[in-house]
Amino acid sequence: MKAPARPLFLERRGYRSRRIMDASRLLPVLGFLLFMVPLVRQPDGNGPTAGYLVYLFSVWFVLIVIAAILSRRLRRATGGAPEERP
Repeated sequence: MKAPARPLFLERRGYRSRRIMDASRLLPVLGFLLFMVPLVRQPDGNGPTAGYLVYLFSVWFVLIVIAAILSRRLRRATGGAPEERP
């Protein structure tokens, strides 16, 4: 017979740092999808080139800002020290 399972306790600091790391790992995928939007919308290449360039640089800037925010939160969540891997 199995012993009753104890409830799983996750430390808040460790849980948050893992979720922030997960978000930072998904950021390149989000960037790739957002960079592909102009190619999907105009597959023939005829369209407002200036508008596409503004869109691409805007997405690039937003990705940089999100990466900076995630980096600061991860540094704060881990106490400034890099997390050791098992």
